[in-house]
Amino acid sequence: MLGTTQDPISFSPKAPHSHTVVFLHGRGDTAAQFSASLQYSLDSRNRTLMEAFPSFRWVFPSAPLEHPQALPAREVWSQWFDIWNTRDFSEREELQAQGLRVSVDRLRQLIAIEVSLLGGQWDRLILAGISQGAATSVHTLLNLDIPQAVNDVASASSTARGLGAFIGFSCRMPFPGRSLADTRAVLGLDQVPDHALVLRHTPILLEHCADDQTVPVGTGRQLCSTLRGFGATVDWREYPNGGHWFHSPNGMDDVVSWLSHVLARQKGGDEKIAGGSARDLS
Repeated sequence: MLGTTQDPISFSPKAPHSHTVVFLHGRGDTAAQFSASLQYSLDSRNRTLMEAFPSFRWVFPSAPLEHPQALPAREVWSQWFDIWNTRDFSEREELQAQGLRVSVDRLRQLIAIEVSLLGGQWDRLILAGISQGAATSVHTLLNLDIPQAVNDVASASSTARGLGAFIGFSCRMPFPGRSLADTRAVLGLDQVPDHALVLRHTPILLEHCADDQTVPVGTGRQLCSTLRGFGATVDWREYPNGGHWFHSPNGMDDVVSWLSHVLARQKGGDEKIAGGSARDLS
């Protein structure tokens, strides 16, 4: 049925559960296809991301099936939000808001559920996405609040002010050029913070290939600059080729090294996170 969504696809950790990754696919893709395709993007040690982090639970939400307004009625796409012109994202930009609003609200609920499975430890939740899934994840991060006053036992141990990490691939900022408050106002969601604590306390990695013809690398650079302007700490990785996808093996090496370093640093260096790579980004 159009407009409905399937349940997320999840993969249990192969070691004691330490973190959960919520990973969004791109427009036109599905959770099943996307999660399966990750096996072809390997690091220099021939590992998938799941193999590099065996203690992680992986959750892949599915975007709803919709009729894009710019296409004939018979055309059905899996999309997190509608786009009028894929060559000029600013054309009829307002069409993106409705789908983003619904998707972001749904993702906030999913993240809260996953955090509860982590004992209320928000800093053990990693949000990631590619293409339109990454763009949706960005707005989710901007509109996410972490309760500091908790009453339930499941969340009582949480003292985090941000997520464990945010990783975006081939990503852009829907509704660019606005202040943080104005960007949040575009979606008009309830329970939105009036501060930037989550954004400032969530380490961010953005990866983009320079020959990306779907989401031009310039929009990724703009996103990086925007998030830094909002107070975020952003690491930018750009690769000369790879198109609208992950760069392998260097891009995968960079994810493994960066994420291993970030999560170990959050633990004060007293816990080694499975992963490690030949590319040291510390």
